[in-house]
Amino acid sequence: MQKILITGASGFIGSFIVEEALRRGMETWAAVRPSSSRRYLQDERIHFIELNLSSPEELRRQLSGHQFQYVVHAAGATKCLHKQDFFRVNTDGTRNLVNALLSLQMPVERFVYLSSLSVFGAVREQQPYEEIRATDQPQPNTAYGQSKLRAEEFLDGVSREHPEFHCVTLRPTGVYGPREKDYFLMARSIRSHVDFSVGYKRQDITFIYVLDLVKAIFLAIERAPKGAKYFLSDGKVYQSSTFSRLIHKELGSPWWVRIKAPVWVLRVITFFGEYIGRITGKLSALNNDKYNILRQRNWRCDISPAIEQLGYSPDYDLERGTHETIAWYLKEGWL
Repeated sequence: MQKILITGASGFIGSFIVEEALRRGMETWAAVRPSSSRRYLQDERIHFIELNLSSPEELRRQLSGHQFQYVVHAAGATKCLHKQDFFRVNTDGTRNLVNALLSLQMPVERFVYLSSLSVFGAVREQQPYEEIRATDQPQPNTAYGQSKLRAEEFLDGVSREHPEFHCVTLRPTGVYGPREKDYFLMARSIRSHVDFSVGYKRQDITFIYVLDLVKAIFLAIERAPKGAKYFLSDGKVYQSSTFSRLIHKELGSPWWVRIKAPVWVLRVITFFGEYIGRITGKLSALNNDKYNILRQRNWRCDISPAIEQLGYSPDYDLERGTHETIAWYLKEGWL
């Protein structure tokens, strides 16, 4: 039986990866922390392993005795109170995990790293917008994107030094679906009759439904050449208001007030959001990274390599994905 390790297994994306691995009959190991919620990890076939990605020594001890054929590294931080925490979790955590696997001489056939389109930042921002391509120079404009890029650069070095290390990097655009909590805030706002958007300049955005991302992960395990990197989306481009209208429709078209504010208003809101978060010690969805993400106008990306090399074919466009997502939020009482 194929044995797979999934880090970040208790998270939004990780829990769906676990479900697909079980569906495929794999011996599935979910890496969690002692404090991790196991709400979506209830299947009795799941094997749990606690991994401390911040401690190289403890990590080697925790992994000792295991032989994983596949590792999907989905653990990471998307929001942090302090910039350095992104690098501690996303960069150093990746480094510690890979170094532990190498030091234990674990015969991993595929290491799939879940990165992000954010590693490229605001490139090709001049209209008419063009797809961001792998040949472009990354210019991450968020601490999150910078930390992910540093992890990618580390993995590139490992691949050069260790020919046996087969790493594949996936760079999804905005991931949404059931259990997701950031886009959910937008749905909650619309349910409360307010739709808020920022900036008057055209914005092209892209999405990927969580199950399409999971599909791509297992295609990468099966088919991706060593060192390959792929952008992932549903293959379509949307305007900034499209998602709002679809959510509004799925919620039964309640009355709403649509507010479009200039970018400087967002700058003020996120500045105070970040400041208050640091004082209170509570993470805020409105922070400096969020400002740069919402300010960015071009989120197009070239997914043709994933289509041609992996046979990737997304099943969900934004309309279908939104329908299933909002239905889940309503069923679970989130909305």
